Amino acid sequence: MTLTEILIAQLTDPFRLGLVVALVATMLRTQQVTGRVLPLIAGLIFVAAIIPLTITRDLAPFWTQFGVGLLATLGHLAVVLAIRHVVLRWLA
Repeated sequence: MTLTEILIAQLTDPFRLGLVVALVATMLRTQQVTGRVLPLIAGLIFVAAIIPLTITRDLAPFWTQFGVGLLATLGHLAVVLAIRHVVLRWLA
């Protein structure tokens, strides 16, 4: 697979998006104790690594999938946090 195919596959993966939404929800519930930055960084690395380690082993080398997965997960995280910000602004 080319890098573009891997990126498109990761951007359209509903499992990855669900993990990112759960990560943000968990971060919001525990931010009083753990803060925001450290859980988001740890979750970003976890989500980027868990899928190539378990589901898509044979598609491409791990480090390629992990690197592209970091970018895809970071994009998902940015969109989810932006949606959260817009909704909170709208409700306030």
